Order: sequence, then C-alpha cells, then structure tokens
Amino acid sequence: MVLSFMYVYNIACAQQYPEPEFSNEVYYLEKDTVYKTIRLEKESAKLDAKMKLGGFGGMENGYSIDESKSTVRITHGSNLSFIFFNGAPAKAGSPQSDSLMNANGIDPEMMRNMADKMNNPLNNITLYKLETEKGKRKIIMQKSGGAVPFTSKKIKSSDKYTFSIKKIREGYSELVIDKTLPGGEYAFSVPQNGMGGMGGDVTLFAFGID
Repeated sequence: MVLSFMYVYNIACAQQYPEPEFSNEVYYLEKDTVYKTIRLEKESAKLDAKMKLGGFGGMENGYSIDESKSTVRITHGSNLSFIFFNGAPAKAGSPQSDSLMNANGIDPEMMRNMADKMNNPLNNITLYKLETEKGKRKIIMQKSGGAVPFTSKKIKSSDKYTFSIKKIREGYSELVIDKTLPGGEYAFSVPQNGMGGMGGDVTLFAFGID
C-alpha cells in the first residue's frame, strides 16, 4: 500500500514539470503555483586565444557573448532551479547484440550504463559567472600577465558555481543551484557535438541576476 502511494506520488510530482520546447537546452524553471520553463539566451561561442606583445604582455583565452547584459533576467539569486531535457531515452540493445556480448563475457547493461555516462551532456555542463568588458560578456578560461613590469603574474579564471542534479524522469533532469548567486551575468556552458566540439566550441545559455 505504501509503495503504491509513493509510486503515484512520484508520478504526480514528475507531471508538475513541463516539457520544454527544445531538447538539449538549459531552461530556467520558475516554481510558482504552476511550474513554468523560461528559455535562456542561447549563443554559440568559439574558444578565442589572445596574446599581448607576443606573450610578453600576457595572455587570455575564453569565450565571449555580444552585449553586456542578457535579455533574460531573474529577480533573485536564491533557491534557483533549471532543467535540462536530452530528448528521447536511449534505445535498449537488441536481443542479438545482448546475446553476442554475453557470449563474450560482457555485461550488456553495464556497457549501456557506461555509454550513457560518457554521452550524457549533464556531465559536461558548467555554470560560470561572466566578466563584463567593453560591451561584451566573457568566460575567462585562463588569463595571466606577462613579463612586462607591473602586469599581474596571477593566473585568473571566471568563477564557477556548482549545482546538484535531480532526475525527474528518463532524459529529464532538474539542476538545483547549490548556493545563492550574487547579482551579475551568468551562463551555462555546454560543449558542442562533432568537429566544433573537438575545436573547443560551446553553446552558452545565458541569464542575468538582478
């Protein structure tokens, strides 16, 4: 009886979460009387490396977005949740392939779990606080001064914020931000697939905290 109640309760909770319009995107989850998803600003960005004076004046590499503020604004930075939906769940293996793996001493379920972990975009999503400079928002992966006197010798990078992942249903997860976000500009960074991803290209899902 208790198990049946818990099953129905979990189903009801999962149904509160709306289906996003697009898959493989990060959405803000507004938890009011009715849960609602809000699409974040989406930008494609390439890894950009710059050196000053041939490296003697320092170096910087990272990503940038045009405009100093996001058009998507959130009025508070505490108890924030976002969602990520990666589309339809992966198909189970065929009986023939499972039998072949079993015959070779390989556990099919273990192999599928390993593949899911390797291909799961959630494993590679990072939340950054953006730097604002010259009308752009920037993720600084690494910035350091050079040999020129009075330049900073410290290596600097943009602040990262952690989040906990709560599975709602297959392929659908809630990203619960662990700490209150101070006012400013932010973006989730998601590596791109294919050749772009091999070159360091990312998709950024940006928002601002007022």
